[in-house]
Amino acid sequence: MSTESTNQRSQESTTDRTASDTIFESLESDSIDHESPEQIVDLLELQVAEFRDRELKAQAELENFRKRLLRDTEQQLKYAVVPFVRELLEVVDNLNRATDAATASGSTDSLVSGVKLVQSQLATVLGKHDCRPIVSIGQTFNPYHHQAISQQSSTEFPAGIVMYETSVGYILHDRVIRPSMVIVSTGPPP
Repeated sequence: MSTESTNQRSQESTTDRTASDTIFESLESDSIDHESPEQIVDLLELQVAEFRDRELKAQAELENFRKRLLRDTEQQLKYAVVPFVRELLEVVDNLNRATDAATASGSTDSLVSGVKLVQSQLATVLGKHDCRPIVSIGQTFNPYHHQAISQQSSTEFPAGIVMYETSVGYILHDRVIRPSMVIVSTGPPP
């Protein structure tokens, strides 16, 4: 093979050459004496060492990328609730103001109205983060949304219907965070 065709091939090749292309080009070049197997072996050993070095560097870069991605993901998960907590702190501040105002005035009416305002603000904050209460009273008992703590007979509610809620349950997006604690009707007394 002539030097001219080898140069032409080198100019046309891109940086995306495979390892076998590089080896064959080196073997075909006129700079190597084809009579000397030692030179070919030396060249191949150098190329193998170069490819091993590239492989190690690529593995190290991949490992560093994986560690960085894992660290970033952990940080995001750790601080994902920051906006929610900031809004809840405003609710806590208003609750403190309501109790301070009621203590200063000595009247329970201002405390009740202040707490109702804070309760409304808290419901708004939860709603903004797609956390909503589970509607239970008057609904058919659902074991995915309700936890029955008792059963009672009732003339007002048919059997299997939630008649009383001792603790409100909540759903975040589409997942039950806390089921409602309920008392279920067994129907009219016998």
